[in-house]
Amino acid sequence: MPKVNNRMKGTVYLVGAGPGDPGLITKKGLDILQAGDVVVYDNLVPGELIISLPRSVEKYYVGKKAGAHTLPQEEINRLMVKLAKDGKNVVRLKGSDPLIFGRGGEEARFLKENGVPYEIVPGITAGIGAAAYSGIPCTDREKASFVTFVTGHKAGDKETSTVPWEWVAGVENGTIVIYMAVGEIENIIGKMLENGMPPERPCAVIERGTLPTQRTFTSTLQSMVDKVKAENIKAPAIFIIGEVVEFRENMKWFESKPLIGLRIMVTRPPDQAQDMYRSLRELGAEVLPYPTIGTENAEDDGAWTSFGKIIGKKKWLIFTSENGVRYFFRQFIGRFGDIRKLGDCKIAAVGYGTARVLKAFNIRPDFIPKTATTLSLAEELREAFDLAGVRAVRVRGNLGDNRVERVLEEAGATVLPLPAYRTFYPQWPDGFKEKLFEHPPDVITFTSGSTCEGLCRLLPESKIRTLTEGKAIVSIGPSTSEIIRSHGIDVTLEAEEHSIPGDINEIVKHFRK
Repeated sequence: MPKVNNRMKGTVYLVGAGPGDPGLITKKGLDILQAGDVVVYDNLVPGELIISLPRSVEKYYVGKKAGAHTLPQEEINRLMVKLAKDGKNVVRLKGSDPLIFGRGGEEARFLKENGVPYEIVPGITAGIGAAAYSGIPCTDREKASFVTFVTGHKAGDKETSTVPWEWVAGVENGTIVIYMAVGEIENIIGKMLENGMPPERPCAVIERGTLPTQRTFTSTLQSMVDKVKAENIKAPAIFIIGEVVEFRENMKWFESKPLIGLRIMVTRPPDQAQDMYRSLRELGAEVLPYPTIGTENAEDDGAWTSFGKIIGKKKWLIFTSENGVRYFFRQFIGRFGDIRKLGDCKIAAVGYGTARVLKAFNIRPDFIPKTATTLSLAEELREAFDLAGVRAVRVRGNLGDNRVERVLEEAGATVLPLPAYRTFYPQWPDGFKEKLFEHPPDVITFTSGSTCEGLCRLLPESKIRTLTEGKAIVSIGPSTSEIIRSHGIDVTLEAEEHSIPGDINEIVKHFRK
């Protein structure tokens, strides 16, 4: 991956994030984003791109919505200059493409005037991306030999709009793609009809293009205003006029996925949730990345010194979380350098999710309890094996209780608690909370009890009720369900296999009914 920080300090990168689907950012754009010091981001930037950045990255939300700006453009410009002159590499992350109705040209000129070096990384513009996800080609050898991008902003204001609507209305054998059109669609269509465009000309409106909650409506030009009102179409939306709209019926592909249209809130930490994000997106869901916990390395030198004294000796190594596996092996290799130094040990995993992470290290656990809870792990292990005189190492975080240690010690084992990580409760970046309630989830997933505890710390009780009532609440297993219910939240689905794939399978089965 190219490292932005190896380049000249104080550079601003104007990066297009694409039209909504986080997978549509270019590789160059993603590499620069992940290596920057600061990100300055807009309202329409996919949340997954922001939430997945390291905590060390400074994040500035400057989101713009119709009629409301977090920061005026002039202040955004000054902010970028200040950050760059402080010696930081700044990623100015913009929805769609920076230079297609994105004011990237204004920003680049301001940076130039103030002596700040910059680079421009293009993105997929909404007019192309939304059309493609709707099955509408912008050009076609027979139907459209050119495409015209137009802004519909202030189309009804003769003094402000500089679009030559009378010329646009006379377009033949081409496609017209109009941005920011919803609020002015009646004026736009009126101008088209007044200037001679045929009322039967095919057209389409695409709301929230490239997102799984995308909605596409087609009609003739004369019928579109009524359709927009009847369907309550809202920004962001693209308006397309042209014969190519007729191809949609045979070319549409995006709407066929099993979870299409579902908004699924993922509370798992982003560094552990990438596969979950990807799987849900591939099934058609819109992923809402709202981590309610985070984890970080927390080495205990005293515990590792004690562990070093029993290296090579017989023991049970007990993992009660996926995080425990990741952090333990990172620390173990860092201290001892060779996995073979684990010596003669048996390994227990609390459930199939933890076992799956062990498999990534080419390790198969010797024991998995029938019920995926820490208490069941200890009790079933005690029933299955004679633990008298056995050494047991419990890898753990800072949360949870000591029931595993207590049960094993009652069975005669000598237990060494080995803290490997710390769980903390993060804050969401600016703008995230507002967007969550503006477009709330249909499904909320909890992959541990602590993810539910974290949500209840982030939001007041009244907001929790608003967020969860009437939603499908998905739990990864019995102990997580118990904690969810303790907060007065009903559990809709509990994974049969207590793992992330188990969670996703339950969601698919439930919504396919």
